[in-house]
Amino acid sequence: MAEQTHVLFVEDDDVIREATQLALERDGFAVTAMPDGLAGLEAFRADRPDIALLDVMVPGLDGVSLCRRIRDESTVPVIMLSARADSIDVVLGLEAGADDYVTKPFDGAVLVARIRAVLRRFGHASGPGSAGSGQDESGAEDGGVLNFGDLEIDTVGMEVRRGDAPVALTPTEMRLLLEFSSAPGTVLSRDKLLERVWDYGWGGDTRVVDVHVQRLRTKVGQDRIETVRGFGYKLKA
Repeated sequence: MAEQTHVLFVEDDDVIREATQLALERDGFAVTAMPDGLAGLEAFRADRPDIALLDVMVPGLDGVSLCRRIRDESTVPVIMLSARADSIDVVLGLEAGADDYVTKPFDGAVLVARIRAVLRRFGHASGPGSAGSGQDESGAEDGGVLNFGDLEIDTVGMEVRRGDAPVALTPTEMRLLLEFSSAPGTVLSRDKLLERVWDYGWGGDTRVVDVHVQRLRTKVGQDRIETVRGFGYKLKA
């Protein structure tokens, strides 16, 4: 029997917490549910879950602060939950290191689909064109390294260096960079990036892309990824 995926769920509303925990468990997940951020942080450190679902507005340590604390220690995927679709909530959560967000009230099936989408891309962090082909879409042989100015990308070892310094990327940031590096100089639309990186088979919020691009730029160089206004982004070859 396959090992269960362990979900840390932090939510202060008793009804939502219990109902969501039961729904996730029915779908085969093992769930640790906590009512506040401090208890959530303790549970994260004790259990090292496979994914964290964090409500933005929880007592003790709010969800955004908890996400930052988790991101300081781990690249485990994080999905933020918010009762508001407010831009500030969304952007703060993503800037703190969250990989995705879901607005409450949410349908249980939608939440499970988003969890599985995040887990799929974290489980396949080797990126586009890497499975069994011997060659990725950029033309780099397996074991090869892509170079863009001072940026060096090992597409098999999943390591990035800028000059002589290693660059620490989350799996989502790595997949985003691999998408850009697979087609340098080609404009990739936000919708295409949502489909390829976030595994969205449906329309998604393009702010997820914009915030992750900004975070990636701070790590690989602000001028390395160019905005093509009205169309999307491209990696400068």
